[in-house]
Amino acid sequence: MAQIHPFQPYRYTAKAGDASDLVTQPYDKIPDELREQYLAASPYNFVRLIKGVAEESDGDDENVYTRARALLDEWIESGILAQDPEPGFYPYTQEFTNPDTGERQTRKGFIGLLEVEEYEARVVHRHELTHRGPKVDRWNLTDATQAYFGQLFFLYDDPQKQIDALIDEAAEGGEPLMQSEEEGVVHRVWRISDSEKVAKISSVMADKKLLVADGHHRYETALAYSRENPDKPGAKKVMMTLVNMSSEGLLVLATHRVMEGLEGFRSADLLERAGAHFNVEKLDSDAALQKRIDEAGDERSVIGAVFADDPGAYLFTAKEGALDELLADSTEAEKKLDVVVLHKALVGSALGVSEEDVRELKGISYVRGFQKAVDEVRTGGKQVAFLLRPVKVHEVADISFSGGVMPQKSTDFYPKLLSGFTTYRFG
Repeated sequence: MAQIHPFQPYRYTAKAGDASDLVTQPYDKIPDELREQYLAASPYNFVRLIKGVAEESDGDDENVYTRARALLDEWIESGILAQDPEPGFYPYTQEFTNPDTGERQTRKGFIGLLEVEEYEARVVHRHELTHRGPKVDRWNLTDATQAYFGQLFFLYDDPQKQIDALIDEAAEGGEPLMQSEEEGVVHRVWRISDSEKVAKISSVMADKKLLVADGHHRYETALAYSRENPDKPGAKKVMMTLVNMSSEGLLVLATHRVMEGLEGFRSADLLERAGAHFNVEKLDSDAALQKRIDEAGDERSVIGAVFADDPGAYLFTAKEGALDELLADSTEAEKKLDVVVLHKALVGSALGVSEEDVRELKGISYVRGFQKAVDEVRTGGKQVAFLLRPVKVHEVADISFSGGVMPQKSTDFYPKLLSGFTTYRFG
């Protein structure tokens, strides 16, 4: 049973200024250049809490985490942040342009608290493996501040759209509590505090399976933290945004793989080894490759590739039955995914890159956007880019709910949830 709770978050007051100068991308989507922009936007920008600047003199007693704790206390004491007077759920909508089609869409969800559960309880289902490093960083921030700042992104399935109706009602009932625009995406947050509506949301969610769409590292950090601090009030709950997978506006983009540091790599060797499992077709341009990938049917796996030592563009199409042995330990749902085939047959078998190296981000990076991934190889000094089709939401759910997991960064739910609209403090 999913235990979803209303809560009383700390939120920015009017004293802090305009929301667009305050809220930020998730911490792991903030490179140094963007952090500098956020820091310049406002002395109260949320980046100061979630991704502060390290100093050479930092040690156990003074560091980015202790400074975040002191700043959080200061903002609460000075009235920059204030706790809402009554518990509620917080509808959160995002109006955006689909990067692939140009269509204007709206994704809607709601913010609340989840009582964390081990994956074995079969309430929360992951769909990706995780890297170790980000979990250490988030643990340190959680331990220092006794707060959760970012939005975990969870999916649930409600074909009747009962909660969506309440979100629509809240959005139509007046001005949002906060509104921000960044990179063409308009973010709006409202509040539902009516006791009957709050109870209905909790009731509807009680029998739902939950799928982690984005935020595996932070969820697993929250799990570990609650495990290590069983007596700390509120530590068993974590803040998240829940989105109905049956709603319109739920978009997944492709996440391509770009590789470097492959000792002695020659594209000719890879193409020869790949021939055991794929029909390999050389195309005369990157644009032709993108067109073939976009138009490929669903009957078998299709993967594109470009290489630094070869001006051509290549399409790999799985041979009938040739991958059976490599995918013997994969579920039927996993076998249908290009990203699983890529990691098993090309990254693992043909290139010899271990799963451990992938987990530790050795020589592999993840890039959104076909042309951006290609440019990393053509002009950016990388050795190879593997180009993928986006995973469908129902494919993610099929794998997750059947107990399977996908390789790291298999999905890119667009747009990202911003940080700073609500903060959950416990302890």
